[in-house]
Amino acid sequence: MDIHVHRRALQRTTSALVILLDTNALIWIDQDHHRTRGLTGRGRRLYISPASLLELQFLLEAGRVRLHVSSVSDIVDKHVWLLDDPPATAWFDAALALSWTRDPFDRLLVAHARLRGWRLATADTTLLAHLPDRERLAL
Repeated sequence: MDIHVHRRALQRTTSALVILLDTNALIWIDQDHHRTRGLTGRGRRLYISPASLLELQFLLEAGRVRLHVSSVSDIVDKHVWLLDDPPATAWFDAALALSWTRDPFDRLLVAHARLRGWRLATADTTLLAHLPDRERLAL
């Protein structure tokens, strides 16, 4: 097998095991929701986005969500996931092209996942309707 073909196949396999969590998935894992139990384990690496942290802060300030931690910054310290920090210019450029949603957090999360080549774990019906199977993990 050509080494480049093998490397691309390995990258696709590895990318399938890396998941970016939508904000709802992050909240559900924190709350031990049954729909997220299959996310942890199985060799998957879970990542969260800085966009989710900002969205969580907005939701907390509006009283629309409760977390098991005392602040949004504490969510980063959980050992279930890692915080990814994509390059801002490429990230925002990718978000500009997503005209099918007016939700700025959805745009940023989809752009983040696409920029990294990761699947987005979500239960958001708008995202599920617009993302191809290879780009999403439905909860």
